[in-house]
Amino acid sequence: MTLAQKTLEIAIAQIGVEEIPKYTNSGPEVEIYLKSVGLGKGYSWCMAFIYWCTQNASKQTAINNPLKKTGGVLDQYNSRPLLVQTIPNAGDIFILDLGKGLGHTGIVEKVAGDIIHTIEGNTNDIGSREGYKVCRRKREIKTIKGFLRLQP
Repeated sequence: MTLAQKTLEIAIAQIGVEEIPKYTNSGPEVEIYLKSVGLGKGYSWCMAFIYWCTQNASKQTAINNPLKKTGGVLDQYNSRPLLVQTIPNAGDIFILDLGKGLGHTGIVEKVAGDIIHTIEGNTNDIGSREGYKVCRRKREIKTIKGFLRLQP
């Protein structure tokens, strides 16, 4: 199994995890995600969720985690230019640039035409970047800044 496949499998297993209480960027699982990148409760956690999934996949597959240990979405993207892709595959990490240094991320579950099906942390069913759970979403590819491919 590739690192991307294992990361996706781990992300799928986290669907339904919620902040406790909602909209606080805290709770048992959320704090584990944040701790994986050296942050405490209260921080936005979408990138921490992706890093945690990838780090666990790395341990299970004995493949090095190519991601930077950071909770910053755009920091991750800008620090890993060799991973950047423009056409998504399942298992890629998508990057949204929302302006003013704000971003959002998740993992691509599948690609269907111009739509990616994703698994994201710190979102909700209506798509907030400051939601309260891990859930499946759909996004138009044209809204995405780029994709990080975990393995060639």
